[in-house]
Amino acid sequence: MTEHDDPIPQTYEGWQHCIEHWCGIPLTADFVNARIQALENPSEEHTRKFIQCYGQDHHGRVLAWFRQCADRLERQ
Repeated sequence: MTEHDDPIPQTYEGWQHCIEHWCGIPLTADFVNARIQALENPSEEHTRKFIQCYGQDHHGRVLAWFRQCADRLERQ
């Protein structure tokens, strides 16, 4: 089993692969910034459900990965 087979990514690279390849979602600046705004809002329904399902620690990791992606996109 490789990291890319794990249903819950544990690294930025695994998360990126999951979003782009398994989900088929391009990591565009608009998408990434919208997700950052949603994940930063604890009263947003999807954010509350995400935390309920995956926990606060994973929420923090995913938010950090979206921010890392946003930084990468800004440098391009």
